[in-house]
Amino acid sequence: MQLIPRHDPYLVVHSADGLTVAALRGELDLVLVRHLRPELDALVRESDALTVDIRRLSFCDATGLGLLAHCAGRVHRRGARWRLLCDQPWILRLIRLTALTDVLHPEPGPPDFPDEADAVVGLPDPLGLPDPADRPDPLGLPRPVARPVPTGPVVPLPSEPA
Repeated sequence: MQLIPRHDPYLVVHSADGLTVAALRGELDLVLVRHLRPELDALVRESDALTVDIRRLSFCDATGLGLLAHCAGRVHRRGARWRLLCDQPWILRLIRLTALTDVLHPEPGPPDFPDEADAVVGLPDPLGLPDPADRPDPLGLPRPVARPVPTGPVVPLPSEPA
């Protein structure tokens, strides 16, 4: 498979030496899933090793997780290799809560991989659209900020037995 020039700000595909990397960005919801599904289905059919990089997603709902699970299942059934690069705690939590960890096998990516992935994702947007993560929230709400988890003794809530 070769890289086909496309003008899609949400999916950048790079293929080399039998490895295909599909980097997604934006909001993986019903609208984007409908847009990306034919493209990802073709990659699933043709790739011997498919890496889907979702580290640049700004949102993912159940429809997006469903698409990823669908792709992973088809790749596994074909006997091809599947990798899902994800380092966002909120997406990892969704994957865990929906019991898709054993299907998707998310991983942050080895230290030497981000350079290549960033080069793929870091291509200038052909439509000149800003990165969705840089846009202000449409409702004016602040973006969630990851905070360190406090360590120390667990104090039960008043409604919980001690």
